[in-house]
Amino acid sequence: MSSSELHPVCLPPHVTTWQKLNHRLREIFFPDDPLHIFKDQSWRRKLVLAFQYVFPILRWAPHYSLSLFRSDLIAGLTIASLAIPQGISYAKLANLQPIIGLYSSFVPPIVYSVLGSSRHIGIGPVSVASLVMGTMLDGEVSHSNKKDLYLELAFTSTLFAGLFQASLGIFRLGFIIDFLSKATLIGFMAGAAVIVSLQQLKGLLGITHFTSDMELIPVLESVFNSIKEWKWETIVMGFCFLIFLLVARFISTRKPRLFWVSAAAPLTSVILSSLLIFLLKSKLKHVSIIGHLPKGVNPTSENKLYFHGPHLQLAIKTGIITGILSLTEGIAVGRTFASLHNYQVDGNKEMIAIGFMNIVGCCFSCYVTTGSFSRSAVNYNAGAKTIFSNIVMAATVLVTLLFLMPLFHYTPDFVLAAIIITAVVGLVDYKAALRLWKLDKLDFVACCCSFFGVLFISVQIGLAIAVGVSVFKIILHVTRPNTVVLGNIPGTQIFRSLNHYENATRVPSFLILSIESPIFFANSLYLQERISRWVRGEENRIRENNERALKCVILDMTAVTAIDTSGIDAISELKKNMDKRSLQLALVNLVGTVMEKLHQSKTLDSFRSKGLYLTVGEAVDDLSSSWKHWP
Repeated sequence: MSSSELHPVCLPPHVTTWQKLNHRLREIFFPDDPLHIFKDQSWRRKLVLAFQYVFPILRWAPHYSLSLFRSDLIAGLTIASLAIPQGISYAKLANLQPIIGLYSSFVPPIVYSVLGSSRHIGIGPVSVASLVMGTMLDGEVSHSNKKDLYLELAFTSTLFAGLFQASLGIFRLGFIIDFLSKATLIGFMAGAAVIVSLQQLKGLLGITHFTSDMELIPVLESVFNSIKEWKWETIVMGFCFLIFLLVARFISTRKPRLFWVSAAAPLTSVILSSLLIFLLKSKLKHVSIIGHLPKGVNPTSENKLYFHGPHLQLAIKTGIITGILSLTEGIAVGRTFASLHNYQVDGNKEMIAIGFMNIVGCCFSCYVTTGSFSRSAVNYNAGAKTIFSNIVMAATVLVTLLFLMPLFHYTPDFVLAAIIITAVVGLVDYKAALRLWKLDKLDFVACCCSFFGVLFISVQIGLAIAVGVSVFKIILHVTRPNTVVLGNIPGTQIFRSLNHYENATRVPSFLILSIESPIFFANSLYLQERISRWVRGEENRIRENNERALKCVILDMTAVTAIDTSGIDAISELKKNMDKRSLQLALVNLVGTVMEKLHQSKTLDSFRSKGLYLTVGEAVDDLSSSWKHWP
């Protein structure tokens, strides 16, 4: 009895072209189906749901309680103790005035609290985005010689970063950032961390003249060429505070309940070092300090945006690159802590929230901000229940801006350098790199390429290499899909890879291949040639071992989720080639869309009598029984 009699082929129901296109576009751009919440609702309820969808704060604010406030208050004050020194430090990393870092820890968290959906994220400047902005802008416009222009470009870059981020969310294009694979990000972050740490030797060693380059060799040359400028007082105090911060971080890592130790350590270091410099200022005149910081809330900066001139392209490019980096980190942070508390974070809405946060921020003297790993971890461990903890942090920063700025006058640069080094140490994830080596050598190569690209060429080129390697990996997997030979597990109707299952055996007279990819123009020719080589190799193996002649090639199409016209032509050509070799070609487990296209192209007509099966076992049984060779 033939396969068609056992299991008659049932073609998928007819679907119009518009229905197919509509379904495909919804899957690409609206996988979360945001409109389902409005179904079967009154117009008033739809209006309320619409406002809650746009402003997530309206969902939880009406149910906010005193117990939640207590938890958020403690968490907000805790992350504020980290945000203040970090804000000052990261602003210097971006070659901006320290006060800009505090401004960026006030307005953006409030905007995100209204639009964002994560409950535990901590908003503020981050090290990598600060580094990239500082490197890219300073490469063309000196922050020391053209301060006003540099500041204008920083605010304008922040605007374009926000516009880019919000556009990705509004037009549902978030999948673009997925081109930065985890492997390349691990290498990029590690390389950036090493460069950032080496750049901080200027503050730790008390060097006055230091290179602005961000490559390994120029930085090391600058360090050793400036030995005469090293100041022993700065070195002793700087490394003492660095050790203190690293020990605090180590304690919190080993014992998560003591998270407050590493959270409070930066502010404690700032207070102690400032007090030390103030008391010994007559003896420590050569120690570099922050100096005067203006009091008051964020001044408006919309009049400082740069839209005309030769450096506009630089601002746009810097904005897009820092926007991608900060968006990648922000969404990763939000999703990480959401998974720990079993709630979902909408990636597209997060892009819109982060984007508008930066758009508003650039008008109030802020530079690029996003969700910070360190702040979010402290926020989570401190017991934050809602995003209100960010509002508490912003209020604390506001009090600092209004009343406490003079206290930071004597804050030494060496303690800021120590804070930055401690913060970026966690970006060197050597365990993840070793795991890549064990699991996927190509991923490890991608990681190393981005790491050494950042280290020896430049941060921008390193990022470009990271993206290029990611895209190359995608192209490699797409154009060279995997095909494996299957064997039978004795005593069963199960067929598995001969390379992965020792007890799997070849079926005499059959070559069973599994195609593990969609078939389309980019790989159809390769697959056609690869299958032909499998056939030639199998025939040679049979001759050498005096086994039964090859009679049938079975293609397991379980993983072939899509096919285009080039793929259909490849199947037709394979069928013709097999017929010329007097070999039968059988297709197994065609999915709905693939079967529909093969049917519409009339390709299935040549497989009707014996050639279409639901399982490999069924194909082997039916075909071998007709030959009377099945043992």
